Amino acid sequence: MMNYFTSQRKAVVVAALVAAVWGGGARAAEPTEGKLVGVVVKIAMESKEAKSAVVTLKDNKTGELVEILVTDQLTLDKFRVRKIVVDDEIRCKYEIVDGKKHSKFFRKTAGC
Repeated sequence: MMNYFTSQRKAVVVAALVAAVWGGGARAAEPTEGKLVGVVVKIAMESKEAKSAVVTLKDNKTGELVEILVTDQLTLDKFRVRKIVVDDEIRCKYEIVDGKKHSKFFRKTAGC
C-alpha cells in the first residue's frame, strides 16, 4: 500500500514538471535580445559631438530594414573617422528596451 502512494506522488510530480516545461515554452513573448548581420544603409548622427546615432541596417537573412541605436563611444568614433560607412557589412547584437533596439555589439564582419 505504501508503494502505491509513493509511485502515485512521483507520477504527479513528473506530470507537474512536464506541464511546467511545455507550458513555459508555449508563451509567445517578444525576445529582449537579438542579433543580425546586415549592410549599413544609413547612419544618422545629429552632430560630430553627438552621444548617440541611429544606424539603419538591411538584414542579410530577411532583407528588412532594422534601426539600431548606437551609444558606445568606440563605435561613434568609428562613424566619425569613417571606419564604418554606408555599404559596410556589420555584425550586430542588440537588446530591446522600450521598443528600441540598443546595440550591445557592433562590428564589421571583416574586422575593424
